[in-house]
Amino acid sequence: MLKLQYSLDALFGNGVSKFLPKDIEMTFSRKTGRIRTVSHKGKLLCTLRIDGSLAISTHFAQMLLKNKKFKENCVEVNADAAPYVEQGRSVFCKHVVSCGKNVRISADTPVLFKKQVIAVGRAILSSDMISDFDRGVAIKIRDSLKSRNGEIRS
Repeated sequence: MLKLQYSLDALFGNGVSKFLPKDIEMTFSRKTGRIRTVSHKGKLLCTLRIDGSLAISTHFAQMLLKNKKFKENCVEVNADAAPYVEQGRSVFCKHVVSCGKNVRISADTPVLFKKQVIAVGRAILSSDMISDFDRGVAIKIRDSLKSRNGEIRS
């Protein structure tokens, strides 16, 4: 539990781990004993990567969005791009309305539309580059609200 809290604070800013639910279930690897997945009431919150970073889900990103520091890790898109991003398509620089200052290259980045998390992906560019450029992919989406079948994940 402490390792997860420290990882959250290191990756997304101090105090973000306060919004971690108390009753979480962790799955551990049989071979290494490391944390594999973290879930809450049957919903996957995040998985730990080999390099120590976290792969967070859209559900978990929405929970962490209550913290103001977490918003500095997010990107907000316009209404034109939102339906495509929800389907799992990449976010392009010209569709970004606002970009948090903590968005770094290859960091997990939640994508927002109307203050709701619609997807989570890996940043291809840093926050300064996303703000400056008008073309090219800014974020490759890994997890979105709608699955490939068009069903909404809950």
